[in-house]
Amino acid sequence: MLSPKNGQVLFDGISLYEKSTDQRAEFRKNNIGFVFQTFNLIPFLTAKQNVQMPLLLNRHPAANQEDRASQLLSRLGLADRLEHKPSELSVGQQQRVALARMLSNDPPIIIADEPTGSLDPDTSKQILDFLNELNQEGRTVIMVTHNPDAAERATRCLHLVDGRINEYNGLQE
Repeated sequence: MLSPKNGQVLFDGISLYEKSTDQRAEFRKNNIGFVFQTFNLIPFLTAKQNVQMPLLLNRHPAANQEDRASQLLSRLGLADRLEHKPSELSVGQQQRVALARMLSNDPPIIIADEPTGSLDPDTSKQILDFLNELNQEGRTVIMVTHNPDAAERATRCLHLVDGRINEYNGLQE
């Protein structure tokens, strides 16, 4: 994350940019889950192994890794796809694996970059419904989107133009 030119980035009243680069990396690892438009799944790993990867990197016990991955994939309707590799999954299924992987470390903040950008309308609705569920559970969901239907579901919209953030009050003609 780049340092702001003006203002501060606070989390629970703590300025993140008064911390070292390593401390900020640790903060991201423990508090932020990322969902990317391109999924970034590891092609030679199964769906379950892809979800286990963050847990492995955080040194969770192996049995916990398997249980957590299976639970998350089941919650996203992929219980029958645990042992499938990304190439054996539809685009929508790959996005759900990416969502499960993002949730594996139970982050309180979710940053979703165009999570519905390459999905059909039905799958997009499922993904947006799931992100809404996560928000209802108390997580902060920050979503970048060009999709007006996705933006309309947000409780608050911000508009980023030329490096400036402004309140967004609906579609501009």
